[in-house]
Amino acid sequence: MEMYESTTQNGRQRKHHTSWSIKMNERKHATDLEIEESETLLQGSDSEVGHSAPKVCYGLKDELGNVCLLLFLYVLQGIPLGLAGSIPLILQSKNVSYTDQAFFSFVFWPFSLKLLWAPLVDSIYFQRFGRRKSWLVPTQYLLGLFMLYLSYTVDSLLENNGQKGPDIVTLTAVFFLFEFLAATQDIAVDGWALTMLSRENVGYASTCNSVGQTAGYFLGNVLFLALESPNFCNKYLRFEPQAKGIVTLSDFLFFWGIVFLVTTTLVAIVKKENCKKSKPKEETQGVMETYKLLFSIIKLPTVWTFCILLLTAKMGFSAADAVTGLKLVEEGVPKEQLALLAVPMVPLQILLPLIISKYTAGPRPLDIFYKAFPFRLLIGLEFAFLVWWTPSVKQDGGFPVYYYIVVLLSYAVHQVSLYSMYVAVMAFHAKVSDPLIGGTYMTLLNTVTNLGGNWPSTLALWLVDPLTSKECKGAEGQTCGSAEEVGLCTKLGGACVTTFDGYYVESVVCIVIGFGWWFWLGKKMRKLQEEKTSAWQCRRTK
Repeated sequence: MEMYESTTQNGRQRKHHTSWSIKMNERKHATDLEIEESETLLQGSDSEVGHSAPKVCYGLKDELGNVCLLLFLYVLQGIPLGLAGSIPLILQSKNVSYTDQAFFSFVFWPFSLKLLWAPLVDSIYFQRFGRRKSWLVPTQYLLGLFMLYLSYTVDSLLENNGQKGPDIVTLTAVFFLFEFLAATQDIAVDGWALTMLSRENVGYASTCNSVGQTAGYFLGNVLFLALESPNFCNKYLRFEPQAKGIVTLSDFLFFWGIVFLVTTTLVAIVKKENCKKSKPKEETQGVMETYKLLFSIIKLPTVWTFCILLLTAKMGFSAADAVTGLKLVEEGVPKEQLALLAVPMVPLQILLPLIISKYTAGPRPLDIFYKAFPFRLLIGLEFAFLVWWTPSVKQDGGFPVYYYIVVLLSYAVHQVSLYSMYVAVMAFHAKVSDPLIGGTYMTLLNTVTNLGGNWPSTLALWLVDPLTSKECKGAEGQTCGSAEEVGLCTKLGGACVTTFDGYYVESVVCIVIGFGWWFWLGKKMRKLQEEKTSAWQCRRTK
């Protein structure tokens, strides 16, 4: 997902999964901007390299093997992201509580926190083996072994064992370590990307990142959910119905575990790192110097204010982004159909940043953020209406075509507002980052941006159950206050019926909070654009 050839540019942040793959898209575009920043630094360093040696120009054909390897590594990088993003939908189909979903959402935090250990990944290595391979090879081996382990245990962890249900604590612990390894592999791949290719072709690094990670996420999420679904396979891929899908989660994990182990072995033996690449002067930071630099950036009054605003800006969207997709699954929308809605969105997600960037390229990019903010809040209200409307259009054979068209259009409009805000923020990051420490600066701001989306999503999931009221009908004297009570109610012939859904309460409260933020703090964010350049720059200790 994104890293440079020095500790000053490590730990760039990328997307974890909320409803309909929203965070995956955010990570991808944060990554593209950060890699482009690093490419500029590398290209700008040419003048600092000795001129005695003749300059050798490489065409794409000369490095096609490196490009293909890089693309494949990014595909592997997307697989764990896609798998982790599919688990909440699987859990929801097993009727777990939203408190459990909130607990599992911590799985997606490592990619937003990797800045904490990225300098270590960049600085500690075996020189004879290679700077990036020292971390890439063992990390991918561990990922492969984790997948093989999960292939034998994940079914038991997901099983509904009587009243107990899936083992959420163990699932969260295992997948948290899984994503921690994936985030570490991400740092190593991004750093290697910028030295594996020549300066003439380093621009393909961000292309490989974007295409490869998207393809990997698609394989691990959309394709897996489709092939795992018995209904989808029986309807579209089989002549005779069967009880299971073509692929199970354990089969999928076992296959990719073998792929990780075999390809990592080949990379370790065959591919050699080019250790003769010259490094620009900026890339001389040590671990402690990098951490001190991050702290000095945060202490700037303007940066501190901006970080507070970034950490609170997404509170108004948390119910819509984190809970809506799960609510639709709860109301009977097949999880594989929900995942497949991401496919027709791909062209839109490619075009939107290109179009929006024309309006954010000026001196006031946050004006676009401010204007799109209320529209995204109102779309959250429309999402709540969509969830309320879903049960009324459900038919015996599923949902009509016009229902999915409405969902798709809602998602498309949401994407326009989301990308308008995100591209604007990223443009402002690039505008205010001190060019002398651009990589570290961008990394810090992107980390704060992602954390600003993680904690409200986790909190929104956590509060759904306490705000929801259910009663047991058909079993006298029983209640539905916990998973055990729900199981007992069902065992005695009753059924838990929702009398008051906390999701709608959350949706309204989030929208009110969002408009309050927009009215008071949104204007403060716009005023940050009027600060002088010197207000964003910090002095570096030599």
